[in-house]
Amino acid sequence: MLERILKLREVENDSLFLWGSRQTGKSTLLKALFPKARLYDLLKTDVRMAFQLRPALLREECEMLDEGELVVVDEVQKVPELLDEVHWLMENRGLRFILSGSSARKLRRSGANLLGGRALRFTLFPLVSAEIPDFDLQRALNNGMLPRHYLVADPSKRIQSYIGDYLQQEIVEEAVVRQLDSFTRFLQVAAMSNAEIVKYTNIAQDCGVSAKTVKEYFAILEETMLGFYLPAYTKVVKRRLMQSPKFYYFDVAIPNHLLHRRTLVPGTDIYGHALEHFVIQELRAFISYSFGEDKALSFWRTLDNKYEVDALISDVMTGNVDVAIEVKSSDNVVSNDTKGLKAFSEEHPNTKLIMLSMEDRPRMLNGIEVWPVTQFLQRLWSRKVL
Repeated sequence: MLERILKLREVENDSLFLWGSRQTGKSTLLKALFPKARLYDLLKTDVRMAFQLRPALLREECEMLDEGELVVVDEVQKVPELLDEVHWLMENRGLRFILSGSSARKLRRSGANLLGGRALRFTLFPLVSAEIPDFDLQRALNNGMLPRHYLVADPSKRIQSYIGDYLQQEIVEEAVVRQLDSFTRFLQVAAMSNAEIVKYTNIAQDCGVSAKTVKEYFAILEETMLGFYLPAYTKVVKRRLMQSPKFYYFDVAIPNHLLHRRTLVPGTDIYGHALEHFVIQELRAFISYSFGEDKALSFWRTLDNKYEVDALISDVMTGNVDVAIEVKSSDNVVSNDTKGLKAFSEEHPNTKLIMLSMEDRPRMLNGIEVWPVTQFLQRLWSRKVL
């Protein structure tokens, strides 16, 4: 079994929410880390139905536990009413809880008790390169980083089933979409816009729905953890900046599958887009696991679209940018490729500048560190970048 970076040691003193998309490995992780904890798996029909009929059953059973014992409720969004019982048990019996789930949308929509800050929030992402012995970049770009997908030679049928299950279990079950056909079309159009500035009106025209509906669809993807927004860095020094966010699916394999892309070939535009997506995916997980909410990930683009930097890691308190990263799938980076980083450096001279590429060895180019992607990832997870 692969060893995950997220350890959840904070549960020694606090209760936790653990969120993550389906099949990121939440249940496997919790069983491995806390084999002696009392476990309630709400994916089991009999367990779920029992608590739906009588949420108080959780309190009645857990009152028999000793103070300080740990209870895991997996897929807690299936029975939101349980959170009132969890709250009572935390306050009156001193129990610790880990509440895991793949969507907070249903909890928010139902007005469920989110424990008023009494539980810390963590996210389990798909696998990251540091969790995989003999990590293979090509496999990651083609298969994605969900454990069931990365570890097989051809995951296409699994990915197809995964997307279908998500539509049925997360979208349809929660009754958040009235026209499933239009939503399915939206998923494909959103894949075309993956890693791009979100333009609701253009997407709405392609889908045959209103811009308002498209915004709601994007919100569904975000709240069910199928996608996320990458915000624009908006601290203006000299140049006017883009303010709109980019959108990414949570795993690089999802847009590949929706757009019927098979094996990605190095040197193509599609390969370059997938490489950028993958790097953003790794950076997002790294920041969450290593810094929590103390660091932020964003991108930088001037309003005239003349200059852009793919990823910035900044300090939340000061807003200062620690590292600026540009991703190129080229195996020969030239000076013109670094113009975005150079422009950013003119306004933020204290920022470390990094260019990622498919070159074989690292080098310095006009004050910019040029790193092969895999070597950069090794340094990133070894805490040598930040």
